[in-house]
Amino acid sequence: MIESHWLPRPADYLRVWRDMRDFTEARNAATPDRIWLVEHDPVYTLGQAGKPEHILNSSGIPIVQCDRGGQVTYHGPGQVVAYCLVDLRRMKIFVKEYVSLLEDVLIRTLDELGVKGACRKPGAPGVYVPYASLAAPPAGAQAELAKIAALGIKLRNGCAYHGLALNVDMDLSPFLGINPCGYEGLKTVDLRSCGIHATVGEVGRLLAARLNDAFDAHLEAQPTATAE
Repeated sequence: MIESHWLPRPADYLRVWRDMRDFTEARNAATPDRIWLVEHDPVYTLGQAGKPEHILNSSGIPIVQCDRGGQVTYHGPGQVVAYCLVDLRRMKIFVKEYVSLLEDVLIRTLDELGVKGACRKPGAPGVYVPYASLAAPPAGAQAELAKIAALGIKLRNGCAYHGLALNVDMDLSPFLGINPCGYEGLKTVDLRSCGIHATVGEVGRLLAARLNDAFDAHLEAQPTATAE
């Protein structure tokens, strides 16, 4: 079981990013993994592939160029962020497999919360829901997908940090100031848009539990070394 805990809310992005890097830099083979649950102050973050032109109108919201993978996204109140500080070498898991694991956890968590049809979108990391699953779907657009969760990671010395963000009950208007994840016109929604009423704390606890389930299942599936 990986220890998970909430950081004081709301959390300053730059401070948490610095603490993640410091934790990862200082850890060794015996350092326990951690899950940090966070609700951030409003901030736009540009990943390593992020392009400034995808920020259309920041409206005074701070912009941070960071070291995670991916493009531009928004963090703010009403969104739970789970930073997974895990040793991938110890888990014997490759990066692509790890990203897939995180997406699986998000899909499983959304299903448990009552959101049906959550899925991946080829070539666009994260988790999406069909417009048909929204409480007020746009007319004639049932086949379209809206983004409800984003993810981005950084690997250093075989250890991952950053993680995933799930929109719970938030002011979604800041997403209109960017091309989310570099996609023009991509609609972004939250659990409330899907008719699900839950708090950030409730969703964070469930998300951390499902992350632990997935990590434990992966470790249990590893072959046991035998003495010769």
